[in-house]
Amino acid sequence: MSDQEMVENMEAVWRSIDGLCAGLTEAQWKTATDCPGWSVQDQLSHLAGSENRLLGRPMPDHTPDDVSNTRNEVGQNNEVLVDWRRSWTGARVLEDFREATGERTKVLRNMAPSDFDAPAQTPIGPGTVRDYLAIRIFDAWVHEQDMRRAVNIPGHMEGPVVAHAMGRMSMAIPYVVGRKVQPPDGATVVVEVTGPAGRTLSVGMQGTRANYLDSAPDTPTARLEMDVETFLCLCCGRWEPAETLGAGKVAISGDRVLGESVVKEMNFMI
Repeated sequence: MSDQEMVENMEAVWRSIDGLCAGLTEAQWKTATDCPGWSVQDQLSHLAGSENRLLGRPMPDHTPDDVSNTRNEVGQNNEVLVDWRRSWTGARVLEDFREATGERTKVLRNMAPSDFDAPAQTPIGPGTVRDYLAIRIFDAWVHEQDMRRAVNIPGHMEGPVVAHAMGRMSMAIPYVVGRKVQPPDGATVVVEVTGPAGRTLSVGMQGTRANYLDSAPDTPTARLEMDVETFLCLCCGRWEPAETLGAGKVAISGDRVLGESVVKEMNFMI
């Protein structure tokens, strides 16, 4: 993607979130999501708080009573932004989100190529502003889907933003197979993600490393089939692997033990 295409994708996911949230009732705002401890409102508070922070606005002088759902410093900082807004109505959080993303849109549209090249600390380590924006698009879409599942309003499961998100998640599959599962040399795994935004991911072990294959083998060691929602929820730790397997959301052929091991290790989110 060009820099401006990335900006367009960022704007697109923000518009989709706005459209989803515009008609929510206060009961829907308070509905629990797959993120432990977070409601639909909390999800949007996280997104609004992050964009406010990127605008250079100060962190709230606030200490949450409970940070037991967090796993690291990043999570604790996110919880400050979320908990500070918990006393608000959902409509007020949406106003905050609209204002912050409106200002961020102006900033992004006026950035030069050199601005995108500038160094930045991303959630996964040092990078550039361009790298950080790519992560922000993915993160916003994942949280949008968290909200949609909670209120049972599906949508935004195809198009450029989803293709970008699928690319981000797909990059993790060789790591999942090679580093986390560690099958023997020569083993092959095919993950077939179905639906308009789906794709076929084929990896093979070469020694102790897993690499993408040019094409899917006719008889892989293990083959997994799932839809985009299941792929997302496993990669991002939203669904428990055992429950997902028990619900029949992943079809496995070939070496079932290997296939189940891949499913159990798919979560790569920090």
